[in-house]
Amino acid sequence: MKTLIEIHVLQNFAPSNLNRDDTGAPKDALFGGTRRARVSSQCLKRAVREHFKGQNKDWVAERTKRIVDALRKRVPPKVKDQNGFTEENLVKAIEIAISSLGSKKKVKVDKERKTDVLLFLSPKEIDSLEKIITESYTDLLKAKLSDEVVKGLNDAIDGEDKSRLSVDVALFGRMLAVMPEKNQNAACQVAHAISTHSVEREFDFYTAVDDLKPEDTAGADMMGTVEFNSACFYRYAAVDWQKLVDNLQGNMELADKGLRAFLEGFVVAEPTGKQNTFAAHNHPEFISVSVRRNTAPRNLANAFEIAIRAKKDESLTKKSASCLSAKAVALDKLYGTPCNSRYAVSEDIFGEKFEAKGLGSQEESFSAVVDWALGEVSKKEK
Repeated sequence: MKTLIEIHVLQNFAPSNLNRDDTGAPKDALFGGTRRARVSSQCLKRAVREHFKGQNKDWVAERTKRIVDALRKRVPPKVKDQNGFTEENLVKAIEIAISSLGSKKKVKVDKERKTDVLLFLSPKEIDSLEKIITESYTDLLKAKLSDEVVKGLNDAIDGEDKSRLSVDVALFGRMLAVMPEKNQNAACQVAHAISTHSVEREFDFYTAVDDLKPEDTAGADMMGTVEFNSACFYRYAAVDWQKLVDNLQGNMELADKGLRAFLEGFVVAEPTGKQNTFAAHNHPEFISVSVRRNTAPRNLANAFEIAIRAKKDESLTKKSASCLSAKAVALDKLYGTPCNSRYAVSEDIFGEKFEAKGLGSQEESFSAVVDWALGEVSKKEK
């Protein structure tokens, strides 16, 4: 029985440039006929993965082209104690090992010891590679790789057996073009965040002055512009609970902890783009979580197909929340689906009488919403 956990967030950011395009401008998109501010799903997932590192480092995989150097630094003493050991030989052995990876094509290592593709490996997979290299060090130096050694190296990165997957790979998936059998379908879908209203690009003109220049010399010694915007973003993600459990080899306890960490991270983790310049650390002030069964995911972005326009002395976040709730009510009625949601708001903006009927009943805090959601998931499993 399919169980979906969906999270809807409204987050109003002060002037900022959280996620840039190739020109350095804030990313945007056309939606409902007007230009909207945008933060990419990749950027949001990266922020959540960084949040995971504070929870448990074993939950986070490494995406890198520098796996040779990473393994070189981890070599155990029993390899270093062997006769004739040199750093050069160690690097050679590791490079030969990494170059044996791949089924569709082999991984290549260049003169800078970097692979030609980004490898996305969990801590346990890196540990397994280290173990095989340590055990086969002599054979690797002689470039005599038996079928057993090659199989061991490739099996270090899980294929059908996903027991070594980290929580972030289980949630967000991975694609390894050189080893498609090691690919992992994600349990979580994350939407690009878009503003609930139309936006225009703005520019900050800045100058810098040479502190040691003569006092009688006028003018700036550096100048330029930085683009920015300010927007109330609608953010959405959905987690397939059973898929998450399956990806974690049926480890319900880890799946439960991972889901909690994801919901918390999705709310508190924020993109880092240009934050030293803008310091736009603005937490969400409307959060809703839904637990729904045997139904398709439901992104409520069309609540903002017609761009929100707040009147004077009217909160953009509050008006956006009202439209979000109305869209949820309309879709539940259209498809005959029940509402099984909870939400939390910032009382100074929403007041005591605010109701988001389409998104369930109000809880006192975001943590209470998360506790409710995990309880619902557990209840369904029983």
